[in-house]
Order: sequence, then C-alpha cells, then structure tokens
Amino acid sequence: MKKLIAFDLDDTLSLSKTPMHPEIIEQFNKLLTHKLVCVISGGKFKQFEKQIINNIDVEKKYLNNLHLMPTCGTSYFIFDQNKNEWKNIYSEDIPEDDKKRIINGLEDVTKQLGYWEEKPYGDIIEDRGSQITFSALGQSAPIEEKEKWDLGDKKRNTIIPIVSKKIPDYEFRIGGTTSIDVTKPGIDKAYGMKKLIQELDLTKDEILFVGDKLQPGGNDYPVKAMGIDCVEVSKWHDTKILIETINKLS
Repeated sequence: MKKLIAFDLDDTLSLSKTPMHPEIIEQFNKLLTHKLVCVISGGKFKQFEKQIINNIDVEKKYLNNLHLMPTCGTSYFIFDQNKNEWKNIYSEDIPEDDKKRIINGLEDVTKQLGYWEEKPYGDIIEDRGSQITFSALGQSAPIEEKEKWDLGDKKRNTIIPIVSKKIPDYEFRIGGTTSIDVTKPGIDKAYGMKKLIQELDLTKDEILFVGDKLQPGGNDYPVKAMGIDCVEVSKWHDTKILIETINKLS
C-alpha cells in the first residue's frame, strides 16, 4: 500500500507555469484527505503558490498531508497550523560566486549554439536561490511556443554536455518544456525524496512518484534511479485519471 503519492508539477499536474485545471484540482483535493502528498518540481515557492496553493480547497487540517519541494527538492516547505503559513524547513542555496559562473556559462554556451533568444518573454536565466534555471524562451513564454521549441529534448541534450564540461562541479538536468535546472552535485529530486523518507519515517516501497521526465537526463529520473516506483505521464489529463483511480481504490 502506497502511503505517499509524489508528483512533478509542470506537464504532470498542470501545463507549464499555469494553475492546475479545475478537473485535476477536484481529484487532488480528495487525495489530500486520505494520502500523504508531495509535489517536487523545478519552480520556486512562489510558482507553487500560483499553481497549487492558491487553487486547492481543503480543510486546513488536511494541509498537514501536503509536502512541497520547490527547486527540485533543494528546499522543503510544510504547513504550520499554529502560524497559518508555509514554513521553510531547509534550503540548499548556491554560493553567489558559483551562481555567476553558472549564469555566465549558460549564456555563453547557448549563444555559441544559437539558442539564446534575443526577444524573450521575461528572464531567460533565473536565480532561484538553491537552483539556477535556464528557460530558453523566457520565464513567461506562451505554452504553445514552448511546446514546439525543443521537440525530443534535442537542443537541451546538446547544451548540457558542453556547459557541464565548463562547470563540472554542478549538475545540469532537463527540466520543464524549455528549461535546464542547475543544482549542487547530488542535490536533486532523489535527494528531496530521501529527506522526505527520513522526515516522515517512510520506506521507498511506500511511495509512488508521478512525472513526465523519467528518462535518463530528465530531472525526474533520479527518483526512478533510487528505486521508487514511478508512473510516467505526458500531460495533466493522464495524472487526473491516475489520481481518480487511486481515490476510488482507497
């Protein structure tokens, strides 16, 4: 029996950087009443607020079942019932000098390859504290533009090996539709899951992970590699059906 269901966010629970659809929110709310739930994704906490927190509607007591891990598990938030707010438990922040190296490296390599967008929709590279994220078309690019930018992840699979050689002391992984996530070595979604296992006194067998980037090099893959049971989806509609099934069986 799975005690905790863990989800990626973009292209798993919702479209990239957009609020969850009402249909999946309904099932997500039900899930929170009888399961521990974790969302772990490359976005920062404010993105979690926009896509999840501001949209779900459950009794406050059930928020104790929700565990949020922004920036690929490099930070962790739980709900503080007494203060009625989300509490940051840890954050594996990147040193400022290293942030500069990573940002400069990403810009240099993508310009060299012709993948640097001259007229982006917002910032191309974002400092998320514990993670640096490259978003090829900008942080606010329309989903229809993002979906056709890197079919098959070919562009990012070209960028990552080159920038990794320039900055070998950090890890670069394919993130959402157009993004590359950069974290400290060994600080990834598997790290987040291990921390959660310790915090909640669970075993790997008691967790089910749902994500869309489970292939080697994807930012969901470390969870699969550590031996947690995983379900791969390609869109939120698949996840909605999965959650609906779990709710019916519980």
